[in-house]
Amino acid sequence: MFTGIIEVIGNVILIQPRGGGLYIDIDSGLDLKEDHVGDSIAIDGVCLTITHIKGRIFTATASGETISRSTLGHLKPGAKVNIERALKLSSRLGGHLVLGHVDTTSTILGSDRAGQSICIRISLDKAYSKYVIEKGSIAVDGISLTVNQVKESYFEVNIIPYTALAATLTLKGPGDRVNIEFDIIGKYVERLIGKETDNNLEDILKRQGFI
Repeated sequence: MFTGIIEVIGNVILIQPRGGGLYIDIDSGLDLKEDHVGDSIAIDGVCLTITHIKGRIFTATASGETISRSTLGHLKPGAKVNIERALKLSSRLGGHLVLGHVDTTSTILGSDRAGQSICIRISLDKAYSKYVIEKGSIAVDGISLTVNQVKESYFEVNIIPYTALAATLTLKGPGDRVNIEFDIIGKYVERLIGKETDNNLEDILKRQGFI
């Protein structure tokens, strides 16, 4: 479990294809003395497992399934990536609950200045539009963001100066792909009542124990 609050920008130093997946070596710049092989870590919003640690460099393994659903297969040595270690129960939840299970990838369409911030437009497939609501939460490359506006084929998020420096999103431009994870609460609500949308709402809430 993660919060979408990026700890640091890491540098990819080596990528090794293996068994249909990838072994990715990343210089985190972090003190990893309290981290262990087997720990979860989010790379550009993708939850991976640490398989080796040496100093501030760690290796994470991505399966073929993970590669097919994310941008990790396009990484090259020298790429900068967002890093967040797994949430501790004693930590503050500064962003929103992020699982690190990427739902899809989307394309950056463009950006505009909005005062000191940057407004970024990102494509939105109609199949996923039901999960995106104005002022709701969304994770883009692992960054917890608030949706400013939703249109038929895109949504907009605002990047404040701190986030622009602390994460990689503003290093990307039109045509670049980003990892998207929709708010887990919306997906569970759909699962609970999605098959009952033709029924009376009051009956649905009664069966689910809300009233």
